[in-house]
Amino acid sequence: MSAIKFINLDGEEIYVFNSAIYIFESSSGSTLEVDMIVSEVTLRKYQGRDSLITEVELEDGRQISSFMFLKAVPGKLPRLSLFCEIDSEESYEGLLRIREDAPDFPDIEAGITLEEIRKVEMPNEKITLKLNLPINQVEWLKEQKNKELNELFRELLEEYLERAE
Repeated sequence: MSAIKFINLDGEEIYVFNSAIYIFESSSGSTLEVDMIVSEVTLRKYQGRDSLITEVELEDGRQISSFMFLKAVPGKLPRLSLFCEIDSEESYEGLLRIREDAPDFPDIEAGITLEEIRKVEMPNEKITLKLNLPINQVEWLKEQKNKELNELFRELLEEYLERAE
């Protein structure tokens, strides 16, 4: 079975924690499928798109380039799943073939945790806080730049969490 060496989406190489490429065969035809575990940052970047230009290099040196569509696949980890219809006459030698009557999809989540993914790329999330503070502290906060406040709160929270453990 061929494995993926790297993947480009719309010309940008993405970091992939685990992946699978296979042919899904059904009564309505065959599709080339690429499933991959990515960071939450990468998932957010691409999940709203309908389709992507996808370039895959396999470990055996073969390259597959195609216009692929995104589909939602539930899972515990951030996942992108792409597919495109293929011509039955094209040769995809060495790729796993999965029939619709016996779907045995590769488990690409095995052995990977969200904590490991976040060590590679931690997403940032905006949060709005409503605080009740003395007026002098409120005035001081309003005078600060967002970048400085973000750093201040990040440091305070890291320090607090270290003590809490």
